[in-house]
Formats: sequence, C-alpha cells, structure tokens
Amino acid sequence: MSLGQTLAIGYYRTKFKILSAVSKRKTAALAFELFCTPQLRYRKIFPKIFNQAEKLELQIHGETSVGYRWNKGGQRKVLLAHGFNSTVAKFDRYIVPLIRKGYEVLAFDAPAHGRSTGKQINAVMYKDLVLEIIKQYGPVESFIAHSFGGLAVTLALEEILHDKNYKIVLIAPATESKTAIDFFFSFMKLDDEVRKEFDHFIYQMRERSPDWYSVSRAVKNLDAEILWCHDETDDTTPWADAKKVQEANHPHIRFVVTNGLGHRRIYRDNKISKQILEFL
Repeated sequence: MSLGQTLAIGYYRTKFKILSAVSKRKTAALAFELFCTPQLRYRKIFPKIFNQAEKLELQIHGETSVGYRWNKGGQRKVLLAHGFNSTVAKFDRYIVPLIRKGYEVLAFDAPAHGRSTGKQINAVMYKDLVLEIIKQYGPVESFIAHSFGGLAVTLALEEILHDKNYKIVLIAPATESKTAIDFFFSFMKLDDEVRKEFDHFIYQMRERSPDWYSVSRAVKNLDAEILWCHDETDDTTPWADAKKVQEANHPHIRFVVTNGLGHRRIYRDNKISKQILEFL
C-alpha cells in the first residue's frame, strides 16, 4: 500500500468517526459513495489488438461508456465484462481466439473505469450498462465476466428472455455483495449503526436489500449454461461464498476450481483460458 493510499484511508476513517458522532445517516451516505468509487484507473496504453477495434460509445446514467468491437457480423456475439478497479484491456488474450471461433467480440469499460467517464459505479449502473449493450448491439448470447462484471451480467440476464443456448463464463465473480460490504465496513472501522443506515440507503434506491445483489441468488433464475472458475485462495471474492453455490449442485453450472492463482491471475492463466474458450 502506497503512502498516498495510507493517508487517504486515515483521512476517511477520521472523517467517518467525526461525522458518525453527528449523523449516522450522513455517514452511511458518504460510506456508500466511497464504496462505489474505484481507487484505481487503468492509465497504460491499451494492447495493440485494441487499435484494430471499431470504437463505440453509449450513454448510461449520464456517463459515457467507451467500447470496442471486433469482427462485426460474426456468427455469434460475446461480451467481455471486467471487474472493479479493472478494464476490458485485461481481456486482450481472449480477443483473437474468440474471433477465430467466429465471434463478434464486444467489450465496454464501465463508468469510472478505463477510458469511460465518471467517478462511481454500482451494481445497478453496471447491470443497466450490460442491458443497454445487449439492446444496442445484441443479441448477445455469450459472456465472459470477471469479478464485479459477473454480478452485473447475472443481474442483467435475470431481466431478459434467454435459454440454454446462452453461455456465461463467470471468473471469480463477486458472489455476495454482503461479503464485500462486510469487508469494507471492517476495513474502514465503521460501526453497526452506520451499517443499518447503509443497508437502508441501498434499499431505498431500488427497494432491494444488499443480500439481493447476489450471484448465488441470481444464477438460480438463469437458464444459461455457466462455467464458473474460482480459486480457493481468492482474497477478494472469497471461495467460501462460491463453494456454497458449488454445493448446491445446480445442473446448469460447471465449476473449475484452482489453487494458488488468486483473484486476478486466474483469468490470465493458460489452462483456464483454454477451458473457457473450449466452453464457448
């Protein structure tokens, strides 16, 4: 952790402590704002394959999401969905193999990520982005989604007609939003009273509790075939959450479980990449 990050954390912890003494509700609102704010943005030059893409843009929740398309008119379309603090640039290794399989490849950076505008992102915004991509550039019947992107894709597919011909690759998906919130509250040293207001704040947005924003809940309502890749040492989207889904033995979900690849290396691992491409 850099000195700047350490100072920022100390600043927010102090601010939360002072504000909490005045108003739990205002503290919760500020906490939600920080929870939805990526702390990193990919600033490097994108891989060369992105120079060959058709550049796309669409508007979502007042922000411009920047996208890329390869092999327009392919026999089937696939959408790449990145995780929190990430970018579609990280999926570069999949693009050429997908084109060779005949796919039209779509990839968009969510608001507050990559080349897109904005400072914040939440599950509803990301879900709505996926739905808008499908509306404007679909039909999209295949998906590769990492981390937070997995939550967005599963929530989106709950809202549209689909069948068993749809294929979803979930790579270390953000299985339970509650787990991410628990970690955030522990890390920022926020108390239970603020947590109650935080959960209520989320409920007021869409009349859904934090528990509803759950991949494990959403996949029960999906007909698509799902390949779920997860690492037992993942410290960002814990295997413990994913294991409960595995133990439920859903017939439309196949698990690939690794050990030692963590949260980010897993989708750039050659063996995992091969299995994903074979599944699609």
